Amino acid sequence: MSPSAAGHPRVVVIHPLLVRVTHWINAIAVFCMLFSGWAIYNASPLFPFVFPKWATLGGWLGGALAWHFAAMWLFALNGLIYALYGLLFRHFARSFLPVSPAAFWRDATAALKLRLPHRIGQYNAVQRLAYLVAFLLGILLLASGLALWKPVQLQGLANLFGGYEAARRVHFLAMSGLVGFILLHLTLVILVPRTLVAMITGRARIPVDPVEARS
Repeated sequence: MSPSAAGHPRVVVIHPLLVRVTHWINAIAVFCMLFSGWAIYNASPLFPFVFPKWATLGGWLGGALAWHFAAMWLFALNGLIYALYGLLFRHFARSFLPVSPAAFWRDATAALKLRLPHRIGQYNAVQRLAYLVAFLLGILLLASGLALWKPVQLQGLANLFGGYEAARRVHFLAMSGLVGFILLHLTLVILVPRTLVAMITGRARIPVDPVEARS
């Protein structure tokens, strides 16, 4: 490449097809689980509040349960495919690791000062930690959800959470954490809308490093 090309953007693939497909399937499954889960919660609230009817899915308890379990299996299968891909093809290692306390503090401080640079296709330490936490919350949601679904058959799992009622609270708190991640994720998409385009097309224009351009 000639020196005159330095700084000119090039189109590169930053999100493989499988990552994009599992991302959008996961989004559908999560929102179905959330809205149907809120309908289930309203039938027997844990706390002195209920979710508005317009934010629920299923129409009634039986319908909400049907939606919730269908979305749960989709979420679990899709997550398994994504996890296998991430481990076998080192997607997790490349995208989300390493995450050190020093890097997190540095990037979090820069973000609060609105000075954190963003290069599409690369996650900063705050984003990496957020995705790792969201992944763990998904596992916690599945485990606690199974304990609630089959508290007798999966009594050992339910006991790990301290019993049925404790599992309900763990499930609710994990759901709340996931909602917090979704709100953060959507905020970042609004602030940097080209990330949404990249997750649809898989490609983005990346400026060429001058040193790389001369090589």
